[in-house]
Amino acid sequence: MSKKTVIVTGASRGIGKAIAVKFAKKGYQVAINCVNPAHEDMLLQVKKDIESYQVPCLTFLGDMGIYEKCEEMFAKVQKMFGDPDVLVNNAGISYIGLLQDMKPEDWDRILRTNLTSVFNCCKLAIPGMVRKHSGKLINISSVWGNTGASCEAAYSATKGGVNALTKALAKELAPSGIQVNAVACGAIDTEMNQWMEDDELLALIDEIPSGRLGKAEEVADLVYHLAYKSNYLTGQVIALDGGWI
Repeated sequence: MSKKTVIVTGASRGIGKAIAVKFAKKGYQVAINCVNPAHEDMLLQVKKDIESYQVPCLTFLGDMGIYEKCEEMFAKVQKMFGDPDVLVNNAGISYIGLLQDMKPEDWDRILRTNLTSVFNCCKLAIPGMVRKHSGKLINISSVWGNTGASCEAAYSATKGGVNALTKALAKELAPSGIQVNAVACGAIDTEMNQWMEDDELLALIDEIPSGRLGKAEEVADLVYHLAYKSNYLTGQVIALDGGWI
């Protein structure tokens, strides 16, 4: 039985790293990427962590929001592993601030990183999955894509786009045996929340019925379940937020 392959974008740290390591533990061949050259050492450390489970790992440094870079990565994956079985679109950035103060170039960047990257990766992953009549596309979204958040209008818009794309693409690909789902994360304990002061963090936790932040490993567990099981579950945006929203 040939080994299965997973691609995880934005995997140098946080949720992406946890997802990549989870699949490695389960025996998957893993391809990981990040966009920031300053994080390349972190990406290579994730590669070492993955390879400690006796599975191969491919790393790629590049912006998945740029189609040509995305093509380059998928060509390397194809050459090393063949068609991917699972794609996890995790790459994403945030922007905190009033929309009226946002520069057009900041809008373009967050749209490219959070939404265009999902289009690029899905477009390139789909043909191989159609050939095999199987595959899983899993998008990492946010509860703000469901409800919107003040001072995070652009981020909310991109994640709302991811949610809508997930639902539409699921209908398009269901006849081909491919499932498309999203995980709408709540407050997860990652580097993305490190900007908060202690009192702000405590106030946030007080709003969450579960009384704590989520863990990156909990997101990874759900993503793996969506990839390994649930062939009839598709087009869903599943909130993982401790009952917060």
